[in-house]
Amino acid sequence: MSRLILKKCSIGRSRWHWPIAGLVLLGARPALALVSFEDKAAVKKTAVKAQDDPDGSRRAFLAAYKVFMHPRCMNCHPSGDAPLQGEDSHVHGQNVKRGKDGTGKYALKCSNCHQDKHVAGENMPPGNPNWRLPSPEAPLIFQGRSPAALASQLKDPGRTGGKTLEQILHHVAEDKLVLGCWEPGEGRAKPPLSHGDFVREVQAWIEKGAHVPPP
Repeated sequence: MSRLILKKCSIGRSRWHWPIAGLVLLGARPALALVSFEDKAAVKKTAVKAQDDPDGSRRAFLAAYKVFMHPRCMNCHPSGDAPLQGEDSHVHGQNVKRGKDGTGKYALKCSNCHQDKHVAGENMPPGNPNWRLPSPEAPLIFQGRSPAALASQLKDPGRTGGKTLEQILHHVAEDKLVLGCWEPGEGRAKPPLSHGDFVREVQAWIEKGAHVPPP
């Protein structure tokens, strides 16, 4: 019976979905899954066993931290109310502000310049249908955060808009705004890790105990 259920769940689904769907139908509790995104290749999801490993968890976070602090990520996670731009992460021009929902203030909406897709040309506005900053209620600040401060923030649902660590992992693995960091448009550098490696490090940090690096 279990084989039949798993077979049915695999029909019409990507390899990303069917193992978890089958496990849910069978009443099992799936662990977090190791994910890999490489140039939009098919994604494999492999169950792994979580175990507490303080040193390994901290090492994984320090590796992921290099991506969190890269301009492609940090520019949308500023310490102030204005987004950052450029490889030097300077304050956005035109007096752009976050606004009440993260999409800009008054007539200066993000979508005025950031269209659904990148504007062609070097250093032209990058695009995404959901281009925005985090909300003012949960700004998820990266700028100026030490590894310890950032890890502590990500572990605190009160500062992440109620997101659990599993939801944060889902965000960095699947959100198209995050994926766009690795397709930033002409004239922009990509983060120092591949997207797949970045996701693996975030997952390793969580599954090994989500330990906070020393201050």
